[in-house]
Amino acid sequence: MRGEGPESDIVMSSRVRLARNLADFPFIRKCTSKDRQSIATMVERAWQRLECASESEYVDVAKIGDLDRQFLMERQLISHELIDAEGARGVLLDRQERYSIMVNEEDHLRLQVMRSGLDLEEGWAKMTQLDDMLERELKFAYTKRFGYLTACPTNVGTGLRLSVMLHLPGLVATKQIEKVFRAMSKINVVVRGLFGEGSQFMGDFYQVSNQTTLGKTEGELIQKVKEVVPRLIEYERKAREHLLAEDRGELSDMVGRAVGILKTAKKISSEETMHYLSKVRLGVNVGLIDDVQIATVNQLFLQTQPAHLQKLRGLMSNASARNTERANYLHQFLNPA
Repeated sequence: MRGEGPESDIVMSSRVRLARNLADFPFIRKCTSKDRQSIATMVERAWQRLECASESEYVDVAKIGDLDRQFLMERQLISHELIDAEGARGVLLDRQERYSIMVNEEDHLRLQVMRSGLDLEEGWAKMTQLDDMLERELKFAYTKRFGYLTACPTNVGTGLRLSVMLHLPGLVATKQIEKVFRAMSKINVVVRGLFGEGSQFMGDFYQVSNQTTLGKTEGELIQKVKEVVPRLIEYERKAREHLLAEDRGELSDMVGRAVGILKTAKKISSEETMHYLSKVRLGVNVGLIDDVQIATVNQLFLQTQPAHLQKLRGLMSNASARNTERANYLHQFLNPA
């Protein structure tokens, strides 16, 4: 949120995720309601025996309301799949939001560690620690031939998925984004939207991750992503330089219009807000805006999302009311007294 991680002008965050399943239960799609409850109970009890339990809490996702589920998803702490799942399910949350562990999503366990900016090494170090602690308490489904067994074949092996969230408005503005991602697909790198698989591309944010894990070691997968992401960062920097050198007037106009709309709109949707905030963030990073901080823009990306807005400003029953309140909230930050 503060934008202090490595390469944070372009890389918003790095995420390391592991898929794990308990050896004594079928995969989730074959689990009974009793199985799901047993898995959730077993994982929660195992976690409580660990030293790090005091820094986290278990949230029973089946028992909280829709607004709280949406809130957790907007913070990237749970997934659409966990929201839409049935029966016993939950999430172990680090209170500082450095990691979360989803229970009974697509797999019995989905561990994820988040870091600001491009910081896969530190994320992996923390993930290794969490995985080792849990494996001392729980028996995971594993074979010598295939490695860790997962519900989706693409995750079999290490179960490791590395994901980097990038802000790429320069490539979008210069119409190079499709060309770049076609090249990514040829080297087994997949591109997803803001909230992962199946989600829309919003605010010029893109998640880049490895496509498969089978047959690769953790080190090889990390190296693969580490090779690809710097190339994307370089492409984005060149696109921004081109816009400044060749189309500075056009760029200034685009950024200025975005600022004007955000400062004066009476109603604005979350999708529109992300679209215009993306232009503002680009303007700040290339020096066209000097009275707005990156930390403020990053904060607004999150806090203008529907669930966050409702929690900050009070429950609003319909989208029109939220759009009005969102505009008022933006005015607070962008029109200081």
